Amino acid sequence: MKTNLSRRDFLKFFFFGSAATAGAVFLKQSGVQATEHGHNSVQAQATPFPMQEHGGGLVPGTVGEVDHENNGFDPTKILTDFDYGEVSTLPNGQTLREYKITVLNKDIEIVPGIIFPAWTYNGRIPGPTLRATEADRIRIHVSNGSNHPHSLHFHGFHAAEMDGVPGSGPGGAIAPGESFTYEFDAEPFGLHLYHCHVFPLARHIAKGLYGAFIVDPKQGRPPVDREMIMVMSGFDVDFDDANDFYAVNAIPFHYQNHPIQIKIGEKIRIYLVNILEFDLINSFHLHANFFHYYPTGTSLTPSEFTDTIIQGQAQRGILEFSYKHRGMFMFHAHVTEFAELGWNGMFEVTE
Repeated sequence: MKTNLSRRDFLKFFFFGSAATAGAVFLKQSGVQATEHGHNSVQAQATPFPMQEHGGGLVPGTVGEVDHENNGFDPTKILTDFDYGEVSTLPNGQTLREYKITVLNKDIEIVPGIIFPAWTYNGRIPGPTLRATEADRIRIHVSNGSNHPHSLHFHGFHAAEMDGVPGSGPGGAIAPGESFTYEFDAEPFGLHLYHCHVFPLARHIAKGLYGAFIVDPKQGRPPVDREMIMVMSGFDVDFDDANDFYAVNAIPFHYQNHPIQIKIGEKIRIYLVNILEFDLINSFHLHANFFHYYPTGTSLTPSEFTDTIIQGQAQRGILEFSYKHRGMFMFHAHVTEFAELGWNGMFEVTE
């Protein structure tokens, strides 16, 4: 059933009401029912959205912390967690990279006191950031440990039977308890992604089945000091096909509460992927700076020098920049609602 409580009303409740009152009203009006996990998907136990000070101004944030250990992942660590696979050499001299992915149902605390019944790759959102070099042989062993059919659909070049779409072969819908191995060459170079392609597609993506896939060019990219992965998404906690929270690397406000540490003059490269469901576009805006932007990362020449880019679902690109000044600098979606509901962070630039 559709909720009569708008996302902005929800935000207002959490700004000005007690957690118990806000949570009770939200749950009552949204009609949340028990999920496949056997309990309510939303548990209101804390006030997620007070105003906090950063750099002398007030910005949305959260009181308390989600339990990263219980979640099984930390967005700060995900930033630089690249999975290069188990590497060996095939008889023809080609590099082989093997990865293991298990599909799991998992409860994830997305903001303090609000639990989301997620579907995950390897128990985390986003799934592991797979990384290879152009022309490497990729072999992904996938086991379905959940109670729904799932798949992995990769963006890039591969044979039809490796497309991870129902009807394309055994890998199109891996049944619960079953396994499948996807195999193809990593091409073209660039920033790609993977996600479940079992229907209803929106549900499978919105519940967390997605991740990034980076294919480095054979000659490599120009050197930088830091590389990071950021995957933009949202959470529909009452399952009404409208997002209630927005985030980078799964946890709303994480980089607001835990600013990303960089130094003056450091060359930063961000691999940015948009997998947001239910909203047509997403965006990235960098404060007090500009970045070179490489759409899809398939060229070594940037397409523009800007401070804001817009991406539809599955669009992605590479951002490169450095800061000249010290201080706290915000980055966020340049859609006010998205920023107020979690897609908001800070770079803390030091000497």
